[in-house]
Amino acid sequence: MRHGNKNNNLSRTASHRRSLMANLGCQLITHKRITTTLAKAKALRTYIEPLITKTKATESKEAIMHNHRIVFSYLNDKQAVKELFTVVAPKVAGRPGGYTRVIKLGARTGDNAEIAMIELVDFNEIYGKGVATDAAAEPAKKTRRSAGKKKAATAENASADSAENTAADDVAETTED
Repeated sequence: MRHGNKNNNLSRTASHRRSLMANLGCQLITHKRITTTLAKAKALRTYIEPLITKTKATESKEAIMHNHRIVFSYLNDKQAVKELFTVVAPKVAGRPGGYTRVIKLGARTGDNAEIAMIELVDFNEIYGKGVATDAAAEPAKKTRRSAGKKKAATAENASADSAENTAADDVAETTED
């Protein structure tokens, strides 16, 4: 039984798994999109998203340096860390999470392993919404589900008010004739 085992070991030792995740993370940051097995893609998502979140916390110069060192300890690649902080971080500044997307591609012909593509969401202009640069600068609005009921109620009230106004205008026009 696998009670309490939340991480996927990927049939590797701890050191091999750490190296694998570091290499896949560096390649994802460098190329913005990689193709790998589905299990590795899902494991990489849980590995890389906290590192991308660390690039957004920029309160002071000391905090930036501290986050650089933490991310470098995970990736062990100076170029990938530089790319992450200079290119990726400004694009994901307005996103509250969910920086990666895993898309299943089918089975590999040799061993029938499930293949998936993992990509950074903000770097795909075709599949994404095509976020403008102005939207990336502003943080995303936090919404609650209960707010939808209030909006629907105000929309109904506004439509009812406009219907009453048009009915009153029609009555006024008929009396003037």
